[in-house]
Amino acid sequence: MFWFLAIAVGLLISIADILLLADDKRIGTFIRIILRDVLTINLTSFFLMKNFLNVSNIFMPDAHRPSFTWKYAGLALAVGVVLWCIIGFVKRILKFEYSAPKNNKIALAVKIISTIFFALGLAAYTGTLWGKEAFGDLAADQILINLNSPTEGTDIGVYISLFEGPVLTTLLFTVLFCILVFPNYKVTYEKNEKYVAIFPSIAVRIIALVIALAMLVGGCAFGINKFQLMTLYDAYLTDSSYIEENYADPTTTQLTFPEKKRNLIHIYLESMENTFFSKELGGYFDENLMPELAELTKEGISFSHTDTGFGGPVPTSGSGWSVAAMVNMSFGLPMKVPVDGNSYGAPGNFLPGGTALGDILAEQGYEQSVMFGADATFGGLRFLFQSHGDFQILDHKGVIEKGWLPEYYNVWWGYEDDKLYEFAKTELTRLANTDKPFHFVMETADTHAPEGYLSANAEKKFDTQYANAIHYSQKEAVKFIRWIQAQPFYENTTIVIIGDHLSMASSFFENVSGYKRTMYNLFLNPAKNVADIPESYTVNRDWGPFDMFPSIVASLGIEIEGNRLGIGTNMFSGEKTLIERDGISVVNSELSERSQFYNNNILVKRKTD
Repeated sequence: MFWFLAIAVGLLISIADILLLADDKRIGTFIRIILRDVLTINLTSFFLMKNFLNVSNIFMPDAHRPSFTWKYAGLALAVGVVLWCIIGFVKRILKFEYSAPKNNKIALAVKIISTIFFALGLAAYTGTLWGKEAFGDLAADQILINLNSPTEGTDIGVYISLFEGPVLTTLLFTVLFCILVFPNYKVTYEKNEKYVAIFPSIAVRIIALVIALAMLVGGCAFGINKFQLMTLYDAYLTDSSYIEENYADPTTTQLTFPEKKRNLIHIYLESMENTFFSKELGGYFDENLMPELAELTKEGISFSHTDTGFGGPVPTSGSGWSVAAMVNMSFGLPMKVPVDGNSYGAPGNFLPGGTALGDILAEQGYEQSVMFGADATFGGLRFLFQSHGDFQILDHKGVIEKGWLPEYYNVWWGYEDDKLYEFAKTELTRLANTDKPFHFVMETADTHAPEGYLSANAEKKFDTQYANAIHYSQKEAVKFIRWIQAQPFYENTTIVIIGDHLSMASSFFENVSGYKRTMYNLFLNPAKNVADIPESYTVNRDWGPFDMFPSIVASLGIEIEGNRLGIGTNMFSGEKTLIERDGISVVNSELSERSQFYNNNILVKRKTD
């Protein structure tokens, strides 16, 4: 079918060429025209699909969906029409004729509307392509939440790629569209030694409007499909009582602390997932990108979704980006779309009705600090950690204020991980000398999409920058953890290491298929009462990021009444998680829907508080 249509399109253009443009009516000429058109149209179409549309296996139609054949036929037909027009203009059988402009306000309005529609549609299309490349599987809820959150501290490279990509492309093609639409001209065809109009000015305007409408509808439909924007219907209009029915309130759940409170170090490794391990270890790649981390994991407890090899939690609704991951692991709740004027970007307004790990430990006298290489204002993280535990915030601005960096220092998202680890050592030393139990949180950034940041100290062992960034980042993380283990305070300290979410470097994973991607996780030196749990508690587990909240609490030797906090389950207890009980599809479906309980008790300060 594919090859039949490919040849048929070439023959169709050849017939139009012979009937309307050919001067010589001999059989030999007809054969030459047919061969020229069929070959030129199909070779050009193959070239465009491979080099501009990034379609692989173009000569293997069976490797694609059935729609591939019709998409190719459409492209080939467009190429054929352009080829026919070029031949016509070269032979001067077709030509443009300028028409004197008329004071026609309706015609001008049509041109302006067409241009606006064309630009909006193209912006939607190119913006979607850019968003998927820059941020991976960006979800609808993340888009809305980010629109309601501060964007200060975003890596400048994101803005540069935005302007170099969709903005520049949209401006260029919109200008070309205007050049074709706004001048008054008509296309004429030579007939009986006279030129007759086949495309008068009004036809040009109508065609331009149709193209613009198609671009608008197609671009918007493409964006809606890729970003799953129809799921916003659930977020605003479909009610679910799932969170309320399964919520264990940390303020009323009895928590029994050990006599000697343990320190907690919680390390979020940006985009670190088990996929990066070798196949023999449960990963996807032939060569292990994380050898040091693999060795370190043998010393602690890691929860896996398999019975062999590395595994971990799956992303759930409202957990797939850094801020949302921290909400899940701190509150035991998804990060949901704000409503009724609420946002995550104001002091005291970050889930004011929720109780986080920082709140619990603050009440117990913990000294708490959080460290990022970026500006903590991004996404509302500053307000999260200020409102829930009064953390000392050592972000990009914070370390500059301390004089640890020059005033105008700015690398990657702020400062790179090489410096993050050195600053973290200084802060941990300070915390250990306060004579209080401490809670230290940090997040790396050098493995952030799309290609990561590669330190000048990194070994370039692999073919891609991202693979080298991953390899170097995990190696430096383990070196930092080895330093912690050598400190006097480590004996009474639990370390939690987890990938905050799946990597968004979509191009790096374009050939990854048939593999369940999960986040890396590890508990080092947990409290004695949970250190020797049965192996059955750690393998073949299905769980989500919100289960980390009670599990972290339990790792400190704190006994949890009912083994549940938020909607999370203490993994050390061996009890079933919500995902194990109900299945991931049910959990994600319920969490994506509107929750009146969440809106009235978590997004706002509760009346009973």
